[in-house]
Amino acid sequence: MTRAPAELFDLTGKVALVTGGSRGLGREIVLAFAAAGADVVIASRKLDACEAVAAEVEALGRRALPIAAHVGDWDGLATLADTAWNWQGHVDILVNNAGLSPLAPSPHETSEALFDKVVDINFKGPFRLTALIGQRMAQGSGGSIINVSSSGALTPAASIGPYAGAKAGLNAMSMAMAMAYAPKVRVNILSPGTFRTDISTAWADDPNMGVDIALGRIGEPPEIVTSALYLASAASSYTTGSLIRVDGAGPIPIGAKRQITSK
Repeated sequence: MTRAPAELFDLTGKVALVTGGSRGLGREIVLAFAAAGADVVIASRKLDACEAVAAEVEALGRRALPIAAHVGDWDGLATLADTAWNWQGHVDILVNNAGLSPLAPSPHETSEALFDKVVDINFKGPFRLTALIGQRMAQGSGGSIINVSSSGALTPAASIGPYAGAKAGLNAMSMAMAMAYAPKVRVNILSPGTFRTDISTAWADDPNMGVDIALGRIGEPPEIVTSALYLASAASSYTTGSLIRVDGAGPIPIGAKRQITSK
């Protein structure tokens, strides 16, 4: 029997854990999941920021658990996974959204500390948390894991070498995890392009920003919601190991030469 779209996207009774959930695209995903009926664990480094978003979730009639956590802390992620799982006895959706994208001065000027920090947050942390939560999902009722990557992994620029490499590794790891925890757990990649978030405030209003994107503009944060809901819900029940681009088709790499126009 064909299910109605509203039923397919319904997250009632589900628990979602979203890292980097206190701002930007993470906050949009948290609020969208809550509006669809999920209770949400909101994790980021700043507890007060998590608590502010938790209040928004509770205003929607759902439960929220704010947790201060650093996704680059291998041992600390075990505590995050235990706390999130024990909150209601299960986690049905994991979104590895936390990320860090500093520009490197040049490849030969990139320090080991900067390289390690970028890899820890964008690759090592998501690997660890996917393993911790994915194993429990596989042993229980299953679930959906969404690893938030970047168009930078597909169109890397010279200034984001470590970041692009870490996100490319995340893409490959996600496909491997999709095989490791199948058939009960689905693992997919959400690959955003340039969005108008607090991270982009320094250049989002550049009149030439978006000229090399097919849709002619950068994305607005709410535009990530439908793809995230699709991957989190039963609507994507036959989708795993897949990469979904939400980038307006073809954003230029950060730091690449832009076409100058009079628009």
